[in-house]
Parts: sequence; structure tokens; C-alpha cells
Amino acid sequence: MISTDYAATMARYNAWQNRMLIAALEGLDEAGLRADRGAFFGSILGTLNHVLWADRMWMSRLAGWRRPEGGLHESVALAPTHAAWQAERERVDGRLILWADGLRPAQLRGELTWLSGATGAEVTKPIALCVVHMFNHQAHHRGQVHAMLTAAGRDPGVTDLALAPDDALA
Repeated sequence: MISTDYAATMARYNAWQNRMLIAALEGLDEAGLRADRGAFFGSILGTLNHVLWADRMWMSRLAGWRRPEGGLHESVALAPTHAAWQAERERVDGRLILWADGLRPAQLRGELTWLSGATGAEVTKPIALCVVHMFNHQAHHRGQVHAMLTAAGRDPGVTDLALAPDDALA
């Protein structure tokens, strides 16, 4: 389904896009970050926290990382401030790149079974599909943040993978 190169490229794309968001967030006060903007997770910070929480949750399943505290509903409060979110986001992005760079093809084969807090049931899916989902989930919710930032008068910049600078994906 996917290759280790796919995972490495997507981990770098994720980090590049998060750096773009961090730049777009510059100067936006905490009230602006916490304002309910009608998105599924409410605010910019709530949505960013959810993505960070989900990345950590998926990596706890895929690579044995420590599971984040709380469940889906608490995910919006993972980092209490923009500064705390940014520090953890940058740390997690670095770890995601290291994980992806160390992947071997065999690690993308087989199935993953976990208890889904969202459904309350045990789920079993192909590992490769779970990796694709993690990266797709990031892009989906970053798109929501992009829309909220645009509505707030910020320019989050280019999001197209095909237009990423070569050094962002190297």
C-alpha cells in the first residue's frame, strides 16, 4: 500500500506545514487562539491540540510512544498555551521524522489492533492504512486551521505537497 519513503516524505511535509502554521500564528493573542470559530474542535488552539494529541495517540500504537493523557474530548486541552503547544509540536514533529526515517518495509505490514476511544470497540486495521490515516488526519485538521486563520486575516501560506520546497522534504 505505501512505502517507507512515503512515511518519510509525509513526516517532513507535516513538519513543514506545522512550521508554516507557527509563523501564521505569530502575534495572535491567546484569546484569538481560543475563540470558538465554529470548527469541529472549536478554536484554533483546540484543533491544533487535537492534531497533536492524535499524532501522539497513533504513535503510541505504532511505535510504543507514551500515550497522551485523556481521550478525544480532552484532546483540545492537551497544551494549555500556544507556547506549550509549539514546543510539544516541534518535539513531536522531530520524533515523527526520526520514526519515519527508521521504518523498515516489514513494519508497514500486518495489522494493528487497538481499543478505539471514539467507538468504544476494538478495531483491527492494516498498519499501512493506519499510517496513511495519521498523515491524512493531520492534513484534514490543518485545513480547518488554515480556514480559521484565513478568516482571522492571517496568511498560512502554501499547503500543496507538490509545491513544498525541496529542502522541506529532504
